[in-house]
Amino acid sequence: PGRALLARRGGALRALCGSVRGLAAGPETHFGFQTVTEAERREKIYQVFESVAKKYDVMNDSMTLGIHRVWKDILIHKMNPSPGTLLLDVAGGTGDIAFRFINYVRSARERQLQRRLKHHQNLSWQEISESYQEDKFKSLGDSQVVVCDINKEMLKVGKQKAQHLGYSEGLSWVLGNAEELPFDDDKFDVYTIAFGIRNVTRIDLALEEAYRVLKPGGRFLCLEFSHVSNPLLSRLYDLYSFQVIPVLGEVIAGDWKSYQYLVESIRRFPPQEELKAMIEDAGFLKVDYQNLNSGIVAIHSGFKL
Repeated sequence: PGRALLARRGGALRALCGSVRGLAAGPETHFGFQTVTEAERREKIYQVFESVAKKYDVMNDSMTLGIHRVWKDILIHKMNPSPGTLLLDVAGGTGDIAFRFINYVRSARERQLQRRLKHHQNLSWQEISESYQEDKFKSLGDSQVVVCDINKEMLKVGKQKAQHLGYSEGLSWVLGNAEELPFDDDKFDVYTIAFGIRNVTRIDLALEEAYRVLKPGGRFLCLEFSHVSNPLLSRLYDLYSFQVIPVLGEVIAGDWKSYQYLVESIRRFPPQEELKAMIEDAGFLKVDYQNLNSGIVAIHSGFKL
């Protein structure tokens, strides 16, 4: 009996020590299908994107057969930014959303100029030329986009792309964490996060930060892989995701594990209605979502009112 009592006390002591170690390491969460601490998850995700940064765009095209470009175009059209809009694009290191935003605003400015000239039929050639020159130097009409990403390598790739493609006006790059943004309150008109929120360890904190930095009347837009509603398509999608995407990752980027994580992270991400409730809990109103390709991805929208 004495030995049994000592064994029970020893087991209780080991359990207590394990609990203390767990508390010291921080709350548990998931990294794909693994259980890890929040600190471990942040480090592992940082390593994933540091590893895939240089091949990120090529892999996006390969994994989605180029459809990610259409999804991002739809996001920008849903935003419908006007000249003068101040956009914060979080987790947008490679610049895809930022460049689309700039193109969209430039086109809107061009249409404004053409309408203005059409209504003034009696302008001289010199006046028309001066109008075009003025528009050339202010093609964004005070619009700006700030790209904020936690990963230095992703930002480095984005800056190189911007230089190569000729984007400089109205564009800035900031190293920052979505859970603790380095910006003042009530600063931006629009906040976007495309294929980034599922890699945030504390989604609730990221949503609270999005709400904080938006101006009253500002809009939150999130483009993210979501949950497929059609059972047959869901099975085919699972087969493609788990059997094909990691192989593509190995062949194209030499990195099986990172793409295995990306697939697993999609399956662990909250479904559409659950994410909608989280966005509402952060304070956003008029929250809704639009499924694309039967819910393979979804665009969630909300307003700070």
